[in-house]
Amino acid sequence: MTIKRLDHISVVVDDLTAAIAFFKALGMTLEGEMPIEGAWVDRVNALENIRVDIVMMRTPDGHGRLELTKFHNPPLIRIEPAIAPPNAPGLRSVMFAVDSVDDTVARLRSHGAELVGEVVQYEDKYRLCYMRGPAGIIVALAEELF
Repeated sequence: MTIKRLDHISVVVDDLTAAIAFFKALGMTLEGEMPIEGAWVDRVNALENIRVDIVMMRTPDGHGRLELTKFHNPPLIRIEPAIAPPNAPGLRSVMFAVDSVDDTVARLRSHGAELVGEVVQYEDKYRLCYMRGPAGIIVALAEELF
């Protein structure tokens, strides 16, 4: 076997407090937070003098984890377009199974999230949508109907 599991997904954010609130509203819990710096993190990232704060968020089932990273040094590099469209190369989305798409959309909207398109129903199986969350990440929501 080549891997044991998907350990976590990392998202670099500008506003760590807002990102924590967003993912708490989604239903994740804060697992831990800590500052990171030192030669080892510089070497693994091929950057110098890294100083970051990281926060680990955990899904209610305990299996999924999301790392939120706030860079203090070096400063964030802005990419264009800042809010990439859904067909841009790279990480597409992070999908979460939810009890209710409508309730989750309402909660996340109160934290600044916006629908990318519409809430749709796929056959009699799922209600789905994509929302734009912290740092422009697309958060997909799926409500099982069966």
